[in-house]
Amino acid sequence: MSLPTLLSQHIARRPQRIALLQHIAEQGSITRAAKSAGLSYKAAWDAIDELNNLAQKPLVERSVGGKGGGGAKLSSEGERVLRLYQKLQALQAQVLEAAEDASDLDLLGRLMLRTSARNQLHGKVSAIETQGRNDLIRLELAEGLSIDAQITHDSTLRLELETGTEVVALIKAGWLDLLGVEDAATAGHNCLKGIVEEILDAEDGPSEVRIGLPNSQTLCALVEPLHLKNLGLAANKPVLVQFAPSNVLLGIPL
Repeated sequence: MSLPTLLSQHIARRPQRIALLQHIAEQGSITRAAKSAGLSYKAAWDAIDELNNLAQKPLVERSVGGKGGGGAKLSSEGERVLRLYQKLQALQAQVLEAAEDASDLDLLGRLMLRTSARNQLHGKVSAIETQGRNDLIRLELAEGLSIDAQITHDSTLRLELETGTEVVALIKAGWLDLLGVEDAATAGHNCLKGIVEEILDAEDGPSEVRIGLPNSQTLCALVEPLHLKNLGLAANKPVLVQFAPSNVLLGIPL
């Protein structure tokens, strides 16, 4: 296979999350944008949640249950990011010319990590407290929300964390516990109040619950149906989300 063909294949694997912004701008509908982007409806919602969580401000403004399965449009910040992405596409030809070998792009691909963690929240380190061999890292999220992450001191040094460092907090959906708004959170755990946006029931297994936070970020939790029933949760109901600092993984941009 020729070098140009190999490089073209690498470029073709563009980030679908960012490309989805273009489709939303054109279609104005989650359903139509997902179809145009070659994604399932659920994958499109997941992508929007990730985009909004990782950005400083929400990129997509949405309304559940609108015409065509839910209306959606880009926020002013989303339009700005889309323009940046379009400029990046214009530079791809220059990248192809500069790459000396297909392995150059293979290396870049390995460095651009993708993760299985459903919840990815952008934040900044606001404080670091040493606790023996571990450090408690306080993260400031958008609009004043904060969470704690517990990592080893070696990890703090390896990631070169200090006050002001931008990080991404990774939390698996199964690590989130849902509580009623009158329930007491476990001591030492993170506890955030949100609103249930949607509950996706599974034929066999836990339900997927999307919780909107006051700062427009979204959390996804996996919850057993019986627990949901006991809590009396439904769309638009308030809920508490708790999780241990030790279940918060940290990553930094390369």
